[in-house]
Amino acid sequence: MTELDSLVAPTLTFLIFAPLLAGVVALLWPRGLVLDLLSISLGAISLVLLVPLSGTVMGQGPLLLELGGHELPLGIPLYVDGLALAMLWLTALTGLGTAVYASGWLRSVSHPSGQQYRVLWFLLWSGLNALFVSGDLFNIYVTLEITTLAAVPLVALARGREALSAAMQYLYFALVGSILFLLGVALVYAETGLLALPELSARESEAAGPGETIALLAITVGLAMKAALFPAHGWLPRAHAAASPPASALLSALVAKAAAYLVIRLWLGPFEAAWTPAVAQLMGVVGVLGILYGSLQALRQHRLKPVIAYSTVAQLGYLLLLIPLASVVAWQGVIYHALVHGLAKAAFFLAAGNLILGIGHDRLVGLAGCDRVLSKNLLAMAVAGVAIAGLPPTGGFIAKWWMITAALEQGQWWWAVAIGMGGLLAALYVFRVVSFAVHSPRPWHEEPLRETRHGLNRLLLWPPVLLAAAAVALGMTGELLAPFLAVGAPEVSP
Repeated sequence: MTELDSLVAPTLTFLIFAPLLAGVVALLWPRGLVLDLLSISLGAISLVLLVPLSGTVMGQGPLLLELGGHELPLGIPLYVDGLALAMLWLTALTGLGTAVYASGWLRSVSHPSGQQYRVLWFLLWSGLNALFVSGDLFNIYVTLEITTLAAVPLVALARGREALSAAMQYLYFALVGSILFLLGVALVYAETGLLALPELSARESEAAGPGETIALLAITVGLAMKAALFPAHGWLPRAHAAASPPASALLSALVAKAAAYLVIRLWLGPFEAAWTPAVAQLMGVVGVLGILYGSLQALRQHRLKPVIAYSTVAQLGYLLLLIPLASVVAWQGVIYHALVHGLAKAAFFLAAGNLILGIGHDRLVGLAGCDRVLSKNLLAMAVAGVAIAGLPPTGGFIAKWWMITAALEQGQWWWAVAIGMGGLLAALYVFRVVSFAVHSPRPWHEEPLRETRHGLNRLLLWPPVLLAAAAVALGMTGELLAPFLAVGAPEVSP
């Protein structure tokens, strides 16, 4: 830890509290155009502020800020390293693209809950930014609850019995996850008397007591339920399929990934002494099972949004492979995978939303002919899918290359095989979707598609295109970003 740059504290304060204040404005002054411009402006300003913050982290290393100037244990610590910054960048980029899309989508469908969506999005944005930089277990719990309380209503805003049922199922999973997480936090405090992650990580390496091991188990299961990590993924396919396109993009790209981020942060930080190599291998097995299960389920679906939802279950499994690999190269690969997946999955959901607007449903058999009348959206979806599958020259290829390299360097070749199989299965379900749109004859009972631009103005078209292009562009910047991602990487020898 080093002296903080003078811009660090104002930047973090802005990233956390500006969206929260914007949410208050959205609640009290429901002017759609003004709130859309405010959301887009906050996204652009966040990107600008992240540039000098990233430079400071790159030059000085991980940063620790005690909010309010109080030292630990009284202060509220904020911690920023390469992982936290990567997630802040992902939130800003995805949030900006989704904000632009939502401004067009809410008008195109005359959505009756436009104000509620904007209020919830601002609250979610604030909670995510706070979660990624929180350095205290209790404050992590608070920010995790803020994201949950914003994400669940986003599903219900789609209206209808299915949306409400999916939102309630999500809420049940999230509540149980919250109880388990808080139980783990209480056990940690009872065992160590500490809550700040820097203090927990700074303890001398020694065998963890039984209370701390149980705490890690409770916290992990709770986070798995919130992140929809296999096998606690039951709420995700229904919620993503029922939610509106912008809400689905946020849930998949950011909300689920936030809880998975905490699993990585806690396992490879303050709880390093609470697990053994055998447990690490078990976590890797769970990740691989998630990859295989999610991919196979995606191949079996007959509707577009469930395909994308089960793809999220599969892609989140890769994040758990960092625990048995636990090297700098694996750390870089997993972070890169999270970035690429977030951008590509947001593009996938937004492009799918455009297809649904154009043809009125998301049945795969009804996509035939989309290559002629909705070609740009289909192209964005295909490019995003290629990035998710990890084919060159996308960022997904770089991420999988780093993870496979880490596995082979450590002699754990079975993880390399699993990563390769996951990429192959992802390519299969992506190409299956594209084949329905390009090669399949249109069923006789489906109305012929006609040239139409219903609701597909530029605000709807360009966000998925640019987000998919960003996922591809990351394939050209691997060597440039590698040192940045390595800042704060834990040195763990499983």
